[in-house]
Amino acid sequence: MTQPIQSDALADLRIQIDSLDQQLLNLLNQRAKVAEKVGEIKRAEGSPFFRPDRVAQVIAKIESTNQGPLLNTHVASIWREIMSACLALEAPQRVAVLGPQGTFCEQAAIEFFGSAASLIYCNNFDEVFNSTAAGTAQFGVVGMENSTEGVVARSLDLFLRSPVHVIGEVSLLVRHNLLRQTNNLEDIEVVMAHPQALAQCQTWLTQHLPHAERRAVSSNAEGARLAAGNPTWAALASERAASQFALHIVSHAIQDEATNRTRFAVICLPQTLATPPASGKDCTSLVVSVHNRPGAVHDLLMPLKNNGVSMTRFESRPAKSGQWEYYFYIDIQGHISQPHVAAALTELQSLCAFYKVLGSYPIPE
Repeated sequence: MTQPIQSDALADLRIQIDSLDQQLLNLLNQRAKVAEKVGEIKRAEGSPFFRPDRVAQVIAKIESTNQGPLLNTHVASIWREIMSACLALEAPQRVAVLGPQGTFCEQAAIEFFGSAASLIYCNNFDEVFNSTAAGTAQFGVVGMENSTEGVVARSLDLFLRSPVHVIGEVSLLVRHNLLRQTNNLEDIEVVMAHPQALAQCQTWLTQHLPHAERRAVSSNAEGARLAAGNPTWAALASERAASQFALHIVSHAIQDEATNRTRFAVICLPQTLATPPASGKDCTSLVVSVHNRPGAVHDLLMPLKNNGVSMTRFESRPAKSGQWEYYFYIDIQGHISQPHVAAALTELQSLCAFYKVLGSYPIPE
């Protein structure tokens, strides 16, 4: 006798959900119409359509009024997609990423811009920088640093000469999976991935596939695409790539470090979007060089100490001049508009042979 009652109750709840869904759709379309009017005003004024600080403000306000049962993280994801869809009605945002489909770079772009962004897939980070600098894409997303293997050297080198600057950051928890046509480890001759991914999984590969060739390719998703065409090849890539190229996930999460994360920088030309305002939790990135003399690097760091500025990253890259000279890439806590940061950078610049601020931008919670 209880089964019909349960079924009737479930049917009533589904009717309520259907009604609420229709109300939500009507409200979302009302919001979209207002967004279209906002787009008309922005177009007339020549102001930027995409404002990451505005997105962050809206999401923070919504989270502050959330009383559950939805978690704030889920609310943030929902509202980011709503704003992305509305922004696409104002002006679709063209974003250059490392391709093909299924890369972690693509995932980072979707996390930052939402899935309504128009993604432009590039063969390498050089193309991402070039597309963004040329205006083919309004924004670009590039890998900067991995928690296991350190910096993405090519990105650092490209920042040196490119006119773009950093306006945002995405930090992804990276899970590498072994993908191939068949669901087993037998007869794998080649494992393909981006060099960083191969390095991040070297312990597992040595233990389980010691005789397989490790072949570096332009991206993990490119490795998955190639593995889809050869039964003796495998790739290290995301679950998204497995779905994209119809591959089996033979082994899940085989990276050596469980907390493996990668930082991605969001880049654009300054005329596309100026430096975001201070958010209260910001990072300023710069690249400098100093004249080769005793104590030069020590002196370089003193302005930061004297002004109470904390340094979170310090990397060196060869200047490729043949003179054993180096560029130093530095991340500091704080925004360039803050007095103590501005004072430190002014003093630091006076000591440098080369000085360039790569960006001052909010960092994710």
